[in-house]
Amino acid sequence: MYSLLYALAPSWTSAAILLTFFVYLAIAGSILPGKVVPGVILSDGTRLHYRCNGLLSLLLLVGLLGVGVWMNYVSPTAISDRGLELLSATFIFSFLVTMLLYTAGCKSRNLGSSLKPHVTGNLIYDWWFGIQLNPQFMGIDIKFFFVRAGMLGWLLINLSILAKSIQDANLSQSMILYQLFCVLYVLDYFFYEEYMTSTWDIIAERLGFMLVFGDLVWIPFTFSIQGWWLLRNQVDLTTAAIVANCFVFLMGYRVFRGANKQKHVFKKNPKALIWGKPPRVIGGKLLASGYWGIARHCNYLGDLLLALSFSLPCGISSPVPYFYPTYLLILLVWRERRDEARCAAKYKEVWTEYCRLVPWRILPYIY
Repeated sequence: MYSLLYALAPSWTSAAILLTFFVYLAIAGSILPGKVVPGVILSDGTRLHYRCNGLLSLLLLVGLLGVGVWMNYVSPTAISDRGLELLSATFIFSFLVTMLLYTAGCKSRNLGSSLKPHVTGNLIYDWWFGIQLNPQFMGIDIKFFFVRAGMLGWLLINLSILAKSIQDANLSQSMILYQLFCVLYVLDYFFYEEYMTSTWDIIAERLGFMLVFGDLVWIPFTFSIQGWWLLRNQVDLTTAAIVANCFVFLMGYRVFRGANKQKHVFKKNPKALIWGKPPRVIGGKLLASGYWGIARHCNYLGDLLLALSFSLPCGISSPVPYFYPTYLLILLVWRERRDEARCAAKYKEVWTEYCRLVPWRILPYIY
């Protein structure tokens, strides 16, 4: 117990790593070229604009770190050697940031949709779900910034785990497969970063501890559990298992990316063809074609298949690597219920008609 508490204690080194990471992202996000994407129109008629240069920021950072490793200025295992203390340092940072957001939100007198405070009077509720929709700091949209930080942080943790595996001479097929899937997923995320601007988290969720902790702590540190597990456990996969794992990943990717792309394109151009046909639209508002005519939250199915593919390289000898897909299943069912309630209140009879035409929530014929 003492050794665990000692390992969790943040050090000045872990704080410096975290600070350097955030400073780099702030500078790179502000100065690197990227497509400026308009967000959705908010309730007051305004809209935010997002500079989507995450992929360039990622490639530049990995390149700089690669040069630093080559010149012996940076240790490739700096993160994997300090996993627990970085975890606790990030948690403390998330807690403090949320308190600042709560305080600033309560004091705000801005009546715009992005910064208007939504105070219920319930301290825990307001702190957890947030008070402002899109708080900013020095011109940076904090919510969008934290999402980018979480995804890039996940990649950096995995790369450091990979370096540790090579250093310890225990690189396995399972580790390679896991790393390959995660790298492809993160690169794809940043390649299509503009699609993030039309997701529920960005357009509807206020920025509280739920999102801050989820972006900065939960995503990078729990999504990488499989990598940490493979560092200490050797798994031998058969050729059939590797092929099956790749199939699950590709199917998950096809559904996840296809569904999100259809939704994003529909919001930009409601008349754009879906699978070569004019889209079926309910009440002029809800897309009922393509993946969205199969299940009302088909993108969640893709997400679950991808999460499963990240864990399958670990075999079935332990439930630990399956924490992420198990948690994600619970989260997405909970979120789907919240989405359904909000959509029912917002669209009323149009939503009822959509549910009649598309009866399945996530998995056709099962749920």
